[in-house]
Amino acid sequence: MNRKVIGSILIIGLVGIGMIVFFRSPWYKSGDMGLPKGVKDGETSILEVSAQEKKGHPVKKFVLTAEEKQWEISEDKKVAAWTYNGTVPGESLRVTEGDVVQVKLKNELDVPVTIHWHGVLLPNRMDGIPGLTQDAVQPGESFTYEFVANDAGTYWYHSHQQSSIQVDKGLYGSLVVEEKDNEYKKDEVFILDEWAVNQEREDISNMGGMMMGAMSGDGEADTKQMYDTFTVNGKAGNAIEPLTMEAGERARLRFVNAGYQEHRLVFPEGSMKVIANDAENVVSEDHNSNVLEIAPGERVDVEFTKTDKETVFIGQEQSVENAEDMVIPVVSDENQNRHQDASLAQEAGVAKGISYGSEKPIFVDTPEPDVSYDMDLSMGMSMGEGMSFQINDEIFPDTPPIHVSEGDIVKVTLRNNGRMNHPMHLHGHRFQVNSKNGKKFEKPIVKDLIHVKPGEEYVIYFKADNVGEWLFHCHDNNHAARGMVTIVDYEGVYSPFDLGGEKENQPN
Repeated sequence: MNRKVIGSILIIGLVGIGMIVFFRSPWYKSGDMGLPKGVKDGETSILEVSAQEKKGHPVKKFVLTAEEKQWEISEDKKVAAWTYNGTVPGESLRVTEGDVVQVKLKNELDVPVTIHWHGVLLPNRMDGIPGLTQDAVQPGESFTYEFVANDAGTYWYHSHQQSSIQVDKGLYGSLVVEEKDNEYKKDEVFILDEWAVNQEREDISNMGGMMMGAMSGDGEADTKQMYDTFTVNGKAGNAIEPLTMEAGERARLRFVNAGYQEHRLVFPEGSMKVIANDAENVVSEDHNSNVLEIAPGERVDVEFTKTDKETVFIGQEQSVENAEDMVIPVVSDENQNRHQDASLAQEAGVAKGISYGSEKPIFVDTPEPDVSYDMDLSMGMSMGEGMSFQINDEIFPDTPPIHVSEGDIVKVTLRNNGRMNHPMHLHGHRFQVNSKNGKKFEKPIVKDLIHVKPGEEYVIYFKADNVGEWLFHCHDNNHAARGMVTIVDYEGVYSPFDLGGEKENQPN
């Protein structure tokens, strides 16, 4: 037996041991970990910074109740879901740019919850991170979030308390901030997700597939083994509501990936053009690409034109297991045949989150940074804790924070040295993606989430212009739960909250 074979067997064995411990041993132990020192140091509490001027703005009020509900994914698949207002996804919130958004969260579950406003630029104290920006909302209690929706675009909301579990169980919904002059009469949101319906999400029987996938370089091997059902707006297969459009009609379709697996949607040829990514308008004359790649946590808006009066389909690329669950029929008449003989178009080009430059870059030229931070993303083993996902060889809350002062230009170099995909999401800011693997983009891309695959390196820049304590983490929340989280720590401010404790604050 040669050395390569022996090496591979050893690696598989180690990964296997890691997976066993990964499933058997919870990473987070309530109450025995503290926030990094810099996050607790400062003269001013985060509750006292970044106030927004609300006078004169229209106020839109909502109530979201976290409650358990038996949810029917399809005729033969039901799950015990955790919901906002009894549905998966929760109520779709629509406001107009400039509105004051006021949301009262009522918790009728028997566990603590929060709401994080994913992608929204808002005051730190409204970010919904238990143990960092607030205490988790306890059973029977409520909390009111309030912020000005200054930036039009597609956003979503979800719990950030034990998010690897709570988002998985259905605690999410969409937030659309509409432009004052909306050019699309038809405007729809589609939230993509994965569920473990007929299997345990974290079961030792999944281990073999994970190991083989990891060794083959499949960056999603873990996620693919954990889930057996795909959904669109909480429904699968024939239960998915069709989109009704006349032949030749245009619509704005907003896609949100609330799951932990990358999805690739195939559109009819010549029907789709990307118009926004992560709430930033993009510059694109590409009418040929018909496959849309959406990373976990990412939002992509497309202009879709129904090119045929007959039923056409938008659906998950069929090479993936469970793909048949995620097919959206587009009909011209509600009585048309919805699903029978569903077939997808031939695949042409792929549109990704980094395919198109943004209309409004943050920086015209590559800036000179005040702060530089190398973020190495990797997998490892933590003694007694099992498989971990690390930033600079540490797991949260021991990961080194990104220390900044207000006004700093911050450069972050992200490198994926592991075998899994890591969609990295920054709270409270948008960043400019300048290069991939050392090659500079001709047109910079503005986002709040960058999907870093094995072997990839990205350089991003952002301006420290929203004072507070902000998470920067992997939005495969199973990876975040195992440590892949750090904090952008502003000088002079501190968080008055604590991890764990009697409030059971668990931000991952």
